[in-house]
Amino acid sequence: MQYKLVRSILWCMGNGEGRRSQLLRGVLDLCLLAVMGEGPAYGYEMTKRLRARGLSIVGEGSIYPLLGRLERDGLVETRRSASNGGPPRKYYSLSPKGEKSLEAGVMEWQAARDAVDGALDLVKVEVTP
Repeated sequence: MQYKLVRSILWCMGNGEGRRSQLLRGVLDLCLLAVMGEGPAYGYEMTKRLRARGLSIVGEGSIYPLLGRLERDGLVETRRSASNGGPPRKYYSLSPKGEKSLEAGVMEWQAARDAVDGALDLVKVEVTP
């Protein structure tokens, strides 16, 4: 079982789209907290905010489980509000604990990004227009 999992992850990392998906999976919760930092939003609205920032591979189906976990962990607060012609929408906003987690997560991401950038500086890539 462990071998199949490692092989699957390595295949995804070798595949351009799979690599992006695997990398994003590790930081999607941080990205959600960041877009909530702009103000309360419901799930689809957060997906639109993420897509507007270049994260077009993020779908609603991938964020709702994360939103539930963030809520259970006390990082977000929720409220229901009436919508136009449909059921009430659940709006998510950062809790004080979520604000601290976002701040810490940004610092961790920047440190990791800097370390990866340092390692990748060894690789020379030709970019053609």
